[in-house]
Amino acid sequence: MTRDSFERIKMPSGFWEGLRQIGINSHDVARKAGLPLTIISDSAVNITQYYAIWQAYSDLAGDIAHGMIQLATIYEVTKYPPPILATFHARDYRDALQRMARYKQLCPPESLEMIEDGEECTIDLQWLITDQACPPLLVGITLAFLLELGRRGTGRHLTARAVEFSQPMGDIQALEDYFGCRVRTDANRNRLTLHRNDLDIPFHSYNEELLEILTPVLDRTLHEHQENRSFSEMVKWIMKRSFSAGRPDVHMVAKELGMSNRTLQRRLTDENTTFNHLLTQARHEQARMYLSNLSLDIKEVAFLIGYEDQNSFYRAFRTWEGDTPANWRIEHAEGYANSGDHPSFSGGHTH
Repeated sequence: MTRDSFERIKMPSGFWEGLRQIGINSHDVARKAGLPLTIISDSAVNITQYYAIWQAYSDLAGDIAHGMIQLATIYEVTKYPPPILATFHARDYRDALQRMARYKQLCPPESLEMIEDGEECTIDLQWLITDQACPPLLVGITLAFLLELGRRGTGRHLTARAVEFSQPMGDIQALEDYFGCRVRTDANRNRLTLHRNDLDIPFHSYNEELLEILTPVLDRTLHEHQENRSFSEMVKWIMKRSFSAGRPDVHMVAKELGMSNRTLQRRLTDENTTFNHLLTQARHEQARMYLSNLSLDIKEVAFLIGYEDQNSFYRAFRTWEGDTPANWRIEHAEGYANSGDHPSFSGGHTH
């Protein structure tokens, strides 16, 4: 998806208050981001402004890890927007995370994929904007908040099993102290791995009456949001979420959409497209985004868009762009990094 899919993003009401509590002036953030001071009172911003605000906070905070931890731990529950408030008042940690993954669809530009397997629960963070990369601090605070949610809800100092980032994140020791586990910063994904048995811990903040009010409203809003998105766009979104697990097929996408293979194919035909055409588009869009991330090797880019064979990726990319991935990166990634519309590559980027 491009930034046009998310023309307006709601800034959390507690963001500016959180900055004040840690001693950072909101006006300084706006100026650093190159935005008018009126941005502080705006309830919603576009994607370029959203990333610029987070990058400005990161720059003013100094170290990415310290800025991330400070804001994650000081954020007040009373300032949570309704989709997040519903997770805080869930029955247990599992219910909270499942609600978070579901309602994140109302809070672009990120999505969460949660998988329970054996003794682990992995949560992969993916960004749905394909034409610019996300400030590293925003990547970090998004994963930190998932653990923070469990700590606040259960009243216990939960720890993660592992944390992976695809870019440098500042003070590694501070991160490992916060997450309580080893933190890797050269991974090909952004992932939080939790202890699966922690998911059964009840939330002290469970509020059944509040959930009975919030859930129908949020589900109705989510349904309207999905109805307004084209079917082809939803299929591509699912494909992009699934690339790291291999090449998505019709059966997998249809299952996630809760329909038969035949219905999926018919819906795509109604929109004058095909599954393979959307798969090619999704791979092409993700390839351009990943190649703009200078911290990723080309072989990692091939893997991240579902190619097991690097040579197959090279042939496909030549068909798309008329050039090799390496040459395309030289010509485009530097311009991307130096553009005033995009965050700098100095701190590394998420994929």
